[in-house]
Amino acid sequence: MENFAVIDLGSNSCRMTITQIQPDGSYTVTHRLKEMVRLSENEDESEMPTLQPAAIDRTIAALQSFKAVYEKLPNLTIKAVATAATRKATNQKKFLKRVKLEVGLTIDVIPGTSEAYYDYLGVVNTLPTTNCVMMDTGGGSCELVLIVNGQAKHLISLPIGAVSLSEKFNLNDQIPASALFDTMTFVDKLFNSVWWLRNGLNLPLVCLGGSNRTLAKINRRKSNLLNFEDIHGYRLRDEAIYRTFKEVLSQDAAGRAKIPGLAKDRADIIVGGMIPAIMLMRFLDSDRIIFSQNGLREGILFEHLTELAEQNNKVTE
Repeated sequence: MENFAVIDLGSNSCRMTITQIQPDGSYTVTHRLKEMVRLSENEDESEMPTLQPAAIDRTIAALQSFKAVYEKLPNLTIKAVATAATRKATNQKKFLKRVKLEVGLTIDVIPGTSEAYYDYLGVVNTLPTTNCVMMDTGGGSCELVLIVNGQAKHLISLPIGAVSLSEKFNLNDQIPASALFDTMTFVDKLFNSVWWLRNGLNLPLVCLGGSNRTLAKINRRKSNLLNFEDIHGYRLRDEAIYRTFKEVLSQDAAGRAKIPGLAKDRADIIVGGMIPAIMLMRFLDSDRIIFSQNGLREGILFEHLTELAEQNNKVTE
């Protein structure tokens, strides 16, 4: 039996999933942990963004709390990856060196295309997604995958996310109409620059990432569904999505924090986080979203399971 831990260090949150894998390939998820670290907080928008000391301290503390859990486990394998915030930081090497020194953890900074591919693996192995456009909206990046006949036909990572858009266009509290217009125009132009996106016209969206999951949770709470956080495979039509976005948009940060299903620590970035999905629905003329709880960490797990199966086949040949 192997304990396989996957740590995903994003721009907004740090998450860890631990899975027990049996010799026959069966597996059970034993731990799901999350800490809001806001690693990209106050990263300037220049071509040389820098991780700030307070954000680094929060992240180190989160990783140390994860270590207190996984270091007790036998036969442990750890795969730790970092995405947008670390990927573009000028002080990336210094930060990773400190993580290694203080936590004893080696983090692999993966490119956006790898992030998108892992998202695809996490989704396609757990949802019936034959033809769709997949979107993962994170804190500092947005991954898009065009899935055709179950295969990743095209994929890309765009430099927009809940934290980056909120800070760039001042969407954290009460939102002026001009700021909303500027944000939507910016995102629309970015989508127009991705030539293959038009091939996804009228296809359903499969959405993951904290902001998109929040969209689902708000609606599940309104419907009084049991276990409202269980959003995997949940579907929403465009009317409900636009109605929810309008409700969120009409409030200031304090008002948004009171909306059932919306976590208080996400109230200041939720508008920026929802805009990419809203804009992509309109861009593709899509009438529904299917939500996925699984993404990058699950994709890494499925890759590992495939590798283990291949190793076992070689042994038995």
